[in-house]
Amino acid sequence: MPTSPVSQSRLVPFFAHRQPLVLVAMLSLFLAGCGKGSSAPPAAPPPAQVGVVTVTQGDVGLVTELPGRLEASRVAQVRARAAGILQKRLFREGSDVKAGQVLFSIDAAPYAAASASAKAGLARAEANLAQAAALAQRYKPLVEANAISKQEYANAVAAQKQAEADVAVGKANVQTAGINLGYASVTAPISGRIGRALVTEGALVGQGDATQLAVIQQIHPMYVNFTQSASEVMKLRAAMDSGQFKRATGGDAASVRIVLEDGTEYSRPGRLLFSDLTVDATTGQITLRAEVPNPNGQLLPGLYVRVRLEQAQATNAMTLPQQAVTRSGQGDTVMVVGADGKVSTRPVKIGSAKGNQWVILEGLKTGEQVMVDGFQKLQPGATVKPVPWQPAGAAAAPAAGASAPAAASSSAAPASSAAK
Repeated sequence: MPTSPVSQSRLVPFFAHRQPLVLVAMLSLFLAGCGKGSSAPPAAPPPAQVGVVTVTQGDVGLVTELPGRLEASRVAQVRARAAGILQKRLFREGSDVKAGQVLFSIDAAPYAAASASAKAGLARAEANLAQAAALAQRYKPLVEANAISKQEYANAVAAQKQAEADVAVGKANVQTAGINLGYASVTAPISGRIGRALVTEGALVGQGDATQLAVIQQIHPMYVNFTQSASEVMKLRAAMDSGQFKRATGGDAASVRIVLEDGTEYSRPGRLLFSDLTVDATTGQITLRAEVPNPNGQLLPGLYVRVRLEQAQATNAMTLPQQAVTRSGQGDTVMVVGADGKVSTRPVKIGSAKGNQWVILEGLKTGEQVMVDGFQKLQPGATVKPVPWQPAGAAAAPAAGASAPAAASSSAAPASSAAK
């Protein structure tokens, strides 16, 4: 239907008025279409941070931990060497005593009487000697003048010598009686700590046998006896002979540390005294003994302990935290971070444990970075960002120190918002 001139005159102002709005709408649709067609891929996430340690080489002591038992360095049984009634105990049980200190007193009356009798016999023998010597001296000029027979003079000389022998016997009897009298006072044979008294006052001791009265133990220093497998000893000696290991500082006196039952390490180091030359046929073990100072009496005889023995040192070895090493039936491995941030698995050879670290003998080089934590962040083919590893104890302090500023900032946030 043809439009009338009147209608056309009405439509022209309408389109002329709406033309800018239509152009703006079409331009918006065009730009939106262009944005959908040229969308960029999402940005890659940053590399994950992992804790690493840098490998350093040097001489590392090879420490072996073995079970052992403490023993007093000297033990003496106090026994009654004189028979009689025990009258007094002159020490405090469990105290420290000195060598020569009187511990017990036994009835000494019979021994005092025997000593007096021996002295009297000696005096009689000395009197007989004086008489015989005077007689022989008078006979000597007479026999030279043939006033008496030579037989009489010989008898006088023999009587003098017999009297001299009687004097010697008398002196020995006096000495014996004095020794027996001294046995009535029982003294400490060594210095050390004495235990409880095994007899009480009024008991008859030393009758037919040397009755044991007490025990003294010298606990400074202490001995610790322990055993080591003969095969391990032979391997260690072969490694030292080949030059792989070298002897620990101090030569044969290897360093020894004592670990108590609660897991704490005794503060004073010991030294290895000897290793037995004979292998036990039933266990295949070699007995070793070490000496440990014990001035405060903290260590007690009979106590079971762990002995950490450093017999040799590995040259060009290194140590790693135990959590950095993965141990399996196929071998021991670590994760090494390269210069490009790539992580690779590396087999290593472990020597022994030293505290909470492993001694690494082979498989790593100086300067390489080994992962210690952050294993859960690894992605196949992804790179990582190595940062120096801090032990849990060392990281706790900075974290605690940083909590205060964090708390301050968090408390300041509501205030700032309120100010707004």
